[in-house]
Amino acid sequence: MGEVMEAVEEAFKEKGLGYVQMPSKPYLFFEKFNGDLRVMPSYLERIEVSAVKVVNSHPNNPSIYGLPTVMATIIFIDPKNGAPLAIMSGSCITAMRTGAAGGIAAKYLARRDSKVIGLIGAGTQARTQLVALLSVYGKLEEVRVCDKAKDVRDKFIAEMKPKYSHQCRLLPAESVKQAVEGADIAVTVTPSKSPLVMNEWVKPGAHFTCIGADAPSKEELDPKILTRAKIVVDDLEQALHCGEIGVPLAKGLIKRDDIWGDLCEIVAGLKAGRVSQNEITAFISTGMAIQDAVTAKLVYEKAICGNVGRFIELT
Repeated sequence: MGEVMEAVEEAFKEKGLGYVQMPSKPYLFFEKFNGDLRVMPSYLERIEVSAVKVVNSHPNNPSIYGLPTVMATIIFIDPKNGAPLAIMSGSCITAMRTGAAGGIAAKYLARRDSKVIGLIGAGTQARTQLVALLSVYGKLEEVRVCDKAKDVRDKFIAEMKPKYSHQCRLLPAESVKQAVEGADIAVTVTPSKSPLVMNEWVKPGAHFTCIGADAPSKEELDPKILTRAKIVVDDLEQALHCGEIGVPLAKGLIKRDDIWGDLCEIVAGLKAGRVSQNEITAFISTGMAIQDAVTAKLVYEKAICGNVGRFIELT
C-alpha cells in the first residue's frame, strides 16, 4: 500500500499541475442486470505512463453468480508507439489504488489526531481503505465496522483482526449510526442509492471519504452534511454527474460553487486542505484512470523483474 500511495499521490500532483490527459469515463448501463460498465483511458505526460481500464459494477454478482461486484481489465500501453505492454487483471489494482486515494485524502483533509474510524460497508474496498488509513496514521484507537449483511461484517473483522489488531481495535457496529456517531473519519463503501449517514450524527471536525457513489443516482450521505462540509472531489467533471454530489446538485440542495476544489490541486499545493480542527471535510471519489495507470506501472515492473506472467503475440 505504501508504494501504491506514493505512486497515486504523484499522479494526483501531475494532474493538479496540468500534465495529464484523462477524458471523463463513458458508461454503459445494463439496467436489466443492475450493472454498468465504464472505460477509463489516461496518459501522464511527464512520467510517460498510459493505460486503459475497462471496469464493471454489478452489486448482485456475489449472490447470483459467485463473482465479485467489481471486475476490471487493464491494458498497459507504451506511449512511444502505442503498443500494448501488458494485459492484466485490474480488480486488485482497482481496490488498491482506490484505498490509496482514501488514504491520501485523509492525509490532507482529516484531522492529524484522528483515532476513531467508521467503516460503512465491509467488502473488498473496506479492506484497502483500512490498510491505507493505517499507513497514514500508524495506529488507531478503534475501527467500527457496519454492513447490512452481518455475516459479511463479521467475516471482515475475523479476517482483519489477526493482521491489524496491533494497530487498531476492530468493533462490530449494529447500525450506521453506531459506526459514524462521534467518529473522526467515516468511510462509505456501499452501492447505496439513498442516504445512509445522517447529518445529526456528524460532529465538528469529522472527515468523510465517499467511495461508493461512483455512478449516477448513487448517494450515501445526507445532503445536509455536504452543506456543512468543505467538499473536495477527485475529478470535477466526473464528480458532477457520477459522484456523491451528483444527486444533491441535481436537486438544487448544493451548488457547483460549494465545491472547494479537487484533491489534485491540494496535493500540488495550489489549494489548501484542512485549515481548522472543527471544519467538516468530504472527499468525493469517483475513481480516476490515472490511478490505475500508475499502479499498473508498478505491477508491470514487478512482473518483469520477477519473471511473472507469460508473453503472447497479438496479431
